[in-house]
Amino acid sequence: MAINVLLVDRDEYYRKRLAERLVRAPGFRVLADTAPGVGVLARAAELGPDVVILHLDQPLDGQLDSCGPLKDLEPTPLVLLLARLDREETERAEGAGADAVVSPGVGSRSLVRLLRVLTSQGPGPRRHLDDGLSRRQFLTGAAATGLGTAGLMALQAAPAAAGDEQVPPNTTLALPEDKDAILVRMQHDLQRALKKPLEERRWGMMIDLRKCIGCSACTVACVAENHLPPGVVYRPVSEVEVGTYPNVARQFLPRPCMQCDDPPCTDVCPVAATYKRPDGVVEIDYDKCIGCRYCIPACPYGARTFDWGENWTAGTPRGEAYEAASPPEYGEPWGNRSGNRSPVGNVRKCHFCLHRLNAGMLPACTTTCVGAATYIGDLNDPEALVTQ
Repeated sequence: MAINVLLVDRDEYYRKRLAERLVRAPGFRVLADTAPGVGVLARAAELGPDVVILHLDQPLDGQLDSCGPLKDLEPTPLVLLLARLDREETERAEGAGADAVVSPGVGSRSLVRLLRVLTSQGPGPRRHLDDGLSRRQFLTGAAATGLGTAGLMALQAAPAAAGDEQVPPNTTLALPEDKDAILVRMQHDLQRALKKPLEERRWGMMIDLRKCIGCSACTVACVAENHLPPGVVYRPVSEVEVGTYPNVARQFLPRPCMQCDDPPCTDVCPVAATYKRPDGVVEIDYDKCIGCRYCIPACPYGARTFDWGENWTAGTPRGEAYEAASPPEYGEPWGNRSGNRSPVGNVRKCHFCLHRLNAGMLPACTTTCVGAATYIGDLNDPEALVTQ
C-alpha cells in the first residue's frame, strides 16, 4: 500500500524539489503540495494523507497553527516537521501536535526510511503514534515488546571500522614496568589488545561499586575530554540510599553507556546511524544522525542525550573559545560548534573514549577515578585485568 504525502511549505520551488525526492522512492505518492495556513486543514481533509510534511522557517509564529487541527482528522495523518529548532522550539512544536522534528538537511534515503518506520506501526500505514500514547511511551513499549522491530532491524547497515583504519592504533608508547599499579597494568593490556585486529577485540568496562566514593571526577573528566555542552552527560554518578534505618548507607553508581550486547537503540534508529561495532562499542555516526531522538527513550539506562547546540557561557558578555572547539570523538574532525555542525543536532553518548583507546590511552574516566574503581580492557584477553 502506498504512503500518501501532503507537502506544506511557503516556497513553491522547495515543495517541488521535495516532491521529486519522494516520488522516486517506491511506495510513496505525493497527493499535493500547498502553502502553510488555514488551507492546509482543508486540503488534508479532502485528500486524507498518511503523512503531512511541513517545512518550517524561523520564526515559528503562525506556522504551527495547522498541526493541532490535523490531529482531529479521521484518519489522523502523521505530522513531520522539517526544521532546525532549539530545545524550547522543539517542545513547542511537539506540544502543537508534531509527531517528529528532523533537520531539513536530511538526505532523501534517510527521509524515506524515517517515514516508512513512522508509518509502519500497527495495522495499516495510517496508524502511528496516537491512541493516547506519547512518543516516549510508544518507543519504550516498542523496545520492550519488539513491536515493529522486524522492519526496523531490516534497515540496519553493516557497521564500518573506517575510523580505526584511518588512524592506525598507537602501539609504540613507552610504558613503566611496574605492572602492580592498576593503571600501568591496564595500559599494558591496552597495548596488547591494539596489536590484534579490530574484530578480535571486545572492549569492556567494570566498575567496582565498593571503591566508588561518589566524587564525580569521572563525570567532570568526561565533560572536559569530549567538550560536552549543557544537558549532555555521558557518565553521571547517581546516589542511592541502601539499608534500613538506622543502619543505612550511601551507594554511588556511575552510569556510562552499557554498550549492550543487543542494543535497543539500534533497533529504533530509522537511518542506521547507531550501530554496534565489531569491538563491542555502540557508535553513533553523526553524519547519518538526523536528530529524531527516537533512541533516547529506547535506551533502558538513560545513557543518551541530545546536543541542542547550547553553550555554558550563553548569556554572558563573552563566549569562550573552548566551547566552539571541535570535540575529539571517534577521531573525526567535526568542525566548529558555532557553525551548528555535528555533533550539534545529534544524539550523543559514551563511547569508551575510542579516540583515546586508539591512541593507546585509557579513557578519561578511568585515569581520573580517585578510588581506582573503573577498569577497562579487552574481554577477549584472559590475561587482561578487566577480565580477571
